[in-house]
Amino acid sequence: MRSSYTAVMSVGPTAPARAALLALAWMAGLALQLRQAALWTPHAVGAQCAAALALAALAWPLRRRWAGTLALALAAALLAHGSTAWRAQQRLDERLASALEGRDLVVIGVVDGLPRSGPQGQRFAFATEAATLDGAAVRLPPRLSLGWYAVAGDDPTLAGAGPELRAGQRWRLGLRLHQPHGLANPGGWDLELSLFEQGIGAVGSVRAHPEPELLAPVAGRPLQRLRQDLRDAIFERLGDPMAAGVVAALAIGDQASIDRAGWDLFRDTGVSHLVAISGLHVTMLAWLAAALIDRLWRLSPRLLRACPAPRAALWGGFVVALAYALLAGWGVPAQRTVWMIAAVVALRSAGLRWPLHAVLLAAALAVLLADPWALLQPGFWLSYMAVAMLIAAEPVRRRREPAPVDWRGRGARWLLALLRTQAVATISLAPLTLLFFQQVSLVGLLANLVAIPLVTLAITPLALLGIVLPVLWSVDGWLVQALMAVLSELAAAPVWTAAAAPPWAVACGLLGGIVAVLPLPWRQRGLALPLLLPLLAPAPPRPAPGQFELVAADIGQGTAVLVRTHGHLLVYDSGPRFGPEADAGERVLLPLLRRRGESRIDMLMLSHRDADHIGGAASLLAALRVEQVLTSIDADSGLLPALPHYRRCRAGQSWDWDGVQFEVLHPAEEVAAKPNALSCVLRVAAPGRSALLTGDIEAAQEAALLERAGAALRADMLLVPHHGSKTSSTDSFIAAVRPRWAVVQAAYRSRYGHPAPPVLARYERQRIEIVRSDRCGAWTWPADGGAPWCQRDVARRYWHHHPEGDPPSAQRGPPLASVGSCRAVEARSPSKCPSMSP
Repeated sequence: MRSSYTAVMSVGPTAPARAALLALAWMAGLALQLRQAALWTPHAVGAQCAAALALAALAWPLRRRWAGTLALALAAALLAHGSTAWRAQQRLDERLASALEGRDLVVIGVVDGLPRSGPQGQRFAFATEAATLDGAAVRLPPRLSLGWYAVAGDDPTLAGAGPELRAGQRWRLGLRLHQPHGLANPGGWDLELSLFEQGIGAVGSVRAHPEPELLAPVAGRPLQRLRQDLRDAIFERLGDPMAAGVVAALAIGDQASIDRAGWDLFRDTGVSHLVAISGLHVTMLAWLAAALIDRLWRLSPRLLRACPAPRAALWGGFVVALAYALLAGWGVPAQRTVWMIAAVVALRSAGLRWPLHAVLLAAALAVLLADPWALLQPGFWLSYMAVAMLIAAEPVRRRREPAPVDWRGRGARWLLALLRTQAVATISLAPLTLLFFQQVSLVGLLANLVAIPLVTLAITPLALLGIVLPVLWSVDGWLVQALMAVLSELAAAPVWTAAAAPPWAVACGLLGGIVAVLPLPWRQRGLALPLLLPLLAPAPPRPAPGQFELVAADIGQGTAVLVRTHGHLLVYDSGPRFGPEADAGERVLLPLLRRRGESRIDMLMLSHRDADHIGGAASLLAALRVEQVLTSIDADSGLLPALPHYRRCRAGQSWDWDGVQFEVLHPAEEVAAKPNALSCVLRVAAPGRSALLTGDIEAAQEAALLERAGAALRADMLLVPHHGSKTSSTDSFIAAVRPRWAVVQAAYRSRYGHPAPPVLARYERQRIEIVRSDRCGAWTWPADGGAPWCQRDVARRYWHHHPEGDPPSAQRGPPLASVGSCRAVEARSPSKCPSMSP
């Protein structure tokens, strides 16, 4: 045994094995770096990189031996860790200085990329060239994400509706900026990571003064101008906005052209990946181009003497893939595919016939060298898992003697191969889809069987050929309409949702997906089902009887709190509406509830009619079963859809859920008053803990509560009234409640000045711990008696924003239509997420 081990170690690894090991080591070092809460000092990073290079130099002469290969792998891991930290520091250094947040700046720059229009106005990326503050030059990030709002709302300093922006225009704009800041909720989509990955160093809005001035209608960006012209031409030719949006998305990568209803349909049928510029489209086009170039190249003896046809076809396919990716906006999925194709082409051109697993790892390494943070994106893992499983599931084929061509048999084999490929992809990716999105389409297999051939072989090629012959866009529009009709019929099927599973269940589920598609005997494949069950139907943790868990979600400027007992769920308010197509219910609460395994809401309490408290209610009512609604809003107000089991909240209402007491303390009577005064106030009490949820009550209502309830107001947790406004939180009210934690739900740099410094001072004087959602993210108070935690603390990474010392009166534009948690809709609608629509 020892002699055989020595013999193996003395032979050393093959070149493909060595490359695969180095790629895995690089990925391991990168994965460790991406988990850092804070970057090391530049001196430490420099020393680490120097040590890695020195180790690599010492190990290189021994690379053909296992000892040398392992040393090189260690060097690769160290270098991946250090080099990524250095790159990250460069990007962090480019972020907006905190001293410039909320200041009135004058900036000259160029519209970068396709502007995106909506009911609220236009959003666009802006490449800065020069900037001044009070006449003095200042340094800004190279790239900004800006909003030019059509309606100024309650902020008169906003510019209001502006002209249609065009890519490549140079403007002189008055701006007010802030550092990238997103919402932080358990399992929520990481906006700050996405902005960081795109190189966006600040977010802001166009102001009215100085008046915006167009300096040059054309100042570069020829490719982006072409993309915008093509988008306009597609919409002009196709009368159906839905069909035009799909064609524009496939031809030029403008996914924002597809509206919310379209993305909902694609998500529910599991075909979202087909209408985004994905690796499938880029690879398909590269393959078709390579086949055509190979055929044409062989017609010229002179070309064959200059370069072999296979090599010309390889590089020609790569050039076409690169051109398509650039035309499609050079999005992250397209970039990944281009770098993967480049790795394969380079290996083949060098005459290296590596095993497919080594080629796949080399391609992954190429992607991560270009974009290290792609390792954190679901698309990266879904893409490579699909390819890896298709390779691993391929049955061993025995060589057969040539037989006469049987076209009928060949067609049947092609159909069976298509069915098998789609089944392998669907089954193997289902665990990952559940892991990332907590849902998977039950009709995805059937929908993709129809959509993949149609989109890949007809709709996408026609969308591209229409650039040369625009009449083909009309044919393409008819095909899109036919596809949408089929998908609409399939969308009636239910979608499987599951709670976030623990790590052991995730590992079992991933293993089950692999076992299900490997070419194993069916008896062994039967093990896949018990392995998949813990991931498909995990048992989410629930509080014990007599206890409750409370989560104050991070929803920006608004209120939304979850109270979970052993067998019941109460949702107190539903957060704001971000815009015509987005609200906190859809973007934050539904993903959070699905992650927690909640299939119904036992009570939805809407404290009062303000939009930042009821903005997400319609989405919750449409997506989940709501047993009853308790609110101070009139049923016939028209603010909400038909409410199930509607009741008005009144002081004295109480009920018991699983040993936890719920009591409404306000309003006491039916009076004509402004909405804040009618806020439903709820006290939740269990042995050893209590919480008081107050809505937007003000000083007068606090005084009334003191008179009626007195000592009964005492609570361990207080949801600070009216987001910390100066109208509320009197000293006497705070003293009566005497909370350990005062939780403020307010937006970062709230334009209302919440929470007000005098209010914070009152809580501080009484030695009460203040928890701010703009700094804490979601605040979770567990039921097991443990200490509460902030999402920004437990999930902190170096790219996350660390707000400190926010000026209370900093003003911002209206809430963005696309802020919030997009993890659950990333595959559905990348364009709706701010990180992908700067």
